[in-house]
Amino acid sequence: MSDHAATNSACIMIVEDEPKLAALLADYLHVGGYQTSIIANGLDAIPAIKKSVPDLVLLDLMLPGKNGIDICRELRSFSHVPVIMVTAKVEEIDRLLGLQIGADDYICKPFSPREVVARVQAILRRAGYASDKPMPPAGLLMDESKHEATLNGQTLDLTPVEFRLLKTLCDNEGRVLSRDQLMNKVYPDYRVVTDRTVDTHIKNLRRKLDHASPDRELIHSIYGLGYRFEK
Repeated sequence: MSDHAATNSACIMIVEDEPKLAALLADYLHVGGYQTSIIANGLDAIPAIKKSVPDLVLLDLMLPGKNGIDICRELRSFSHVPVIMVTAKVEEIDRLLGLQIGADDYICKPFSPREVVARVQAILRRAGYASDKPMPPAGLLMDESKHEATLNGQTLDLTPVEFRLLKTLCDNEGRVLSRDQLMNKVYPDYRVVTDRTVDTHIKNLRRKLDHASPDRELIHSIYGLGYRFEK
């Protein structure tokens, strides 16, 4: 048990070579009340763990330098820190866990980051830890009074125009809205703007949504008609 327990903020080491996925997991774990560190190369995992023992390790199976199986086996030779294996190879990890490589749990790609946080919470709870922060709320939440929007617990840094655009799309979920309809809602003063202006706002909005929810496309382009929002 590491010194992080004293602060009631467990430290999770994320051993993952996909930067976007690692950052997404770190964001969700931060919202869940955890500290994180990220290791991208398998060769760096064991030295990093020995230098600063985490309270739990999220360990990808396929890593450059050294794979997750070898890391887990070596880790178990000197530590009982909980390990959750992350893999796209369901059959292989099932077999390897059957051979007692020492992992406490595993989760399969593609996965929901909320599910990962729930697994982390469950294992740490069994180990005697408890985060005092709730799980990040799922889905899109919009507060018109504050002009704020969050997606899966992450605040979206939206401009006023982007907020109105997203609110319009969200309020008409499942319906195709033309560029003219969107422009009338986004620009209530009916100023003259081009279709390209709307497309640019949509592009920027998609980029911000994708950062918070990279595994799901929320705004769909309907060729020749406009855009449709689907949760």
